[in-house]
Amino acid sequence: QVQLVDSGGGSVQAGGSLTLSCAVSGFPWRTYSVGWFRGAPGKEREGVAVISSAGLIAYAESVKGRFTISRDIAKKTVALQMNSLKPEDTGMYYCATGPRTAGTSPSLSPRDYAYWGQGTQVTVSS
Repeated sequence: QVQLVDSGGGSVQAGGSLTLSCAVSGFPWRTYSVGWFRGAPGKEREGVAVISSAGLIAYAESVKGRFTISRDIAKKTVALQMNSLKPEDTGMYYCATGPRTAGTSPSLSPRDYAYWGQGTQVTVSS
């Protein structure tokens, strides 16, 4: 059974930092990409950062230079380090994976991901 458990969200002031963690199990995650996505009321869910099975990484333009995605293969976790947070980073953050990502370049399109975590809320105040 595929399982992704998101954690690490919270409330911070602008300029602050948070680290999100995604614990994965139940699928060949060394074959699939794992990504972080975010959604907010009135906005489509968007890709934030993705790491492919080969270790290739893609970031949304809005987070480049501020966010870092990494994975710990032994612990089966994928982390998202978020620095210099802005109010527009506010939203529900989800990690995701899926078989369509097997052996591909990292995709920031939510449509390529079939399995999702429950989400963790990030709120950045100005």
